[in-house]
Amino acid sequence: MNGKKIFVINGPNLDMLGVREPAVYGTKTLADVRSEAEEAAKAEGYATEFLQYNCECKIVEALHRAYDEAAAVVINAAAYTHYSYAIADAVKMLSCPVIELHISNVFAREEFRKGSVISPYAGVVICGAGTYGYTLAVKAAADKLRNA
Repeated sequence: MNGKKIFVINGPNLDMLGVREPAVYGTKTLADVRSEAEEAAKAEGYATEFLQYNCECKIVEALHRAYDEAAAVVINAAAYTHYSYAIADAVKMLSCPVIELHISNVFAREEFRKGSVISPYAGVVICGAGTYGYTLAVKAAADKLRNA
């Protein structure tokens, strides 16, 4: 395994996966998603640091930790994606690959979900693949690391 981890950082309400709007987000729980992401990372030779916070400040603090500890970052900032300049600034400072992730196709939803303050600082944006997007995001992060 490589020396650094792929941080997988999740924002508000993602701890309610499996019960929150299953027609939009599916029926898998965050624990299911974590297991799949960890398995994908292990297959790529990486460990994960899988985190979920409902508070913006904790996401910023996790990104600060990632600055020193992460090989790459996968971030699903959830609703904060659309307006948190604090999170965007923390992502912007990272020098490692950043993958922005959304479970749903944000472009097929409410107008406010179509904009992201994080996207300008992400090397890859994945949306609409359901929870399988986590596997895709981890694989994309590993690919970015291999080809850096």
